[in-house]
Amino acid sequence: MKNEKLLQGVVPDTFTINTRAQVQLRDVELIIKDLLRKQSLAKKHDPTLTKNQIVGLLKRPGTSANEDAQLLLDALHLDMDSIRAARTKDAALELIIARLEANQVLISRSVRGFMPQLIEVRFSGMTVRDSKVPYIFLAGGDHGDFQEPVGRQIFTLVLMAVLVARGVFAPVSYNASSTAVDAGREYDIVGEILMPSDELEHVKFASLEEVKIAADRFKVTPSAITVRAMRLARLSAEQAIGYLAELEAEFRGRPKPRPRQPKPVNAIRKYSGKELTSRMLRAVDEGRLSEREFCRVVCLNRIGPSKISELKAAVQ
Repeated sequence: MKNEKLLQGVVPDTFTINTRAQVQLRDVELIIKDLLRKQSLAKKHDPTLTKNQIVGLLKRPGTSANEDAQLLLDALHLDMDSIRAARTKDAALELIIARLEANQVLISRSVRGFMPQLIEVRFSGMTVRDSKVPYIFLAGGDHGDFQEPVGRQIFTLVLMAVLVARGVFAPVSYNASSTAVDAGREYDIVGEILMPSDELEHVKFASLEEVKIAADRFKVTPSAITVRAMRLARLSAEQAIGYLAELEAEFRGRPKPRPRQPKPVNAIRKYSGKELTSRMLRAVDEGRLSEREFCRVVCLNRIGPSKISELKAAVQ
């Protein structure tokens, strides 16, 4: 019965791109169950929810990856210029999250100590099925491909948005530094969203410094734009492998940041997601949901009713 319930939201096979890494459902099953519980809570207590327009949007492939990319961007009311205009990669990530959540695609990000399960495997995240409020879960930590975290999360988030639009709900694992030739249509759609082929024709990749400048402009990691340029024949395989080796050496030489424990209300906002938390806070205010139930399901009892006002301030 447990497996049947889990399979309603996530298929057991890992969706992979250029990696052999697999995720077993037992590695993330408590998180899956928790996100399913949150989806059920939202549907029970939020009468404003409608059928999701992103789920299955790209079920039937268009004539090109570029066409699919534009269809998804239009549905999200998001454009590439807005992503690039963001002051930092952190701001670009928050913009993409905001546009997805505005379209009832809930976003959950891993926060150590505030999830029902400790993640002990390397994987990128997962997509959890629902016809109204699908969840995207973004995993944190070291993914073993020597990528700076925020740029990698931007690519991961867009990839999983594409999977939701393709109707794929599964754990996701990919190697962002792989130079394998065929990464699949999903990768190509993400590439057209973040690093459009027609624009990369005019970008110079003669040095690693130029690669880094381009990565900052397109709000991706230097490794991601190196691999994309190689696939579009803007770089030879030999050049790309050389750049990736240099980037790996630089990454290894970076000082590792010390993990900081966030305030409980900020951790809840990040793990449960701002949109889900905001909607359920509104349900509490309007008397459709009790404070006790809100604290149990949304906050996993990490805070009590006395801290709800502080959480409200955190999600505004």
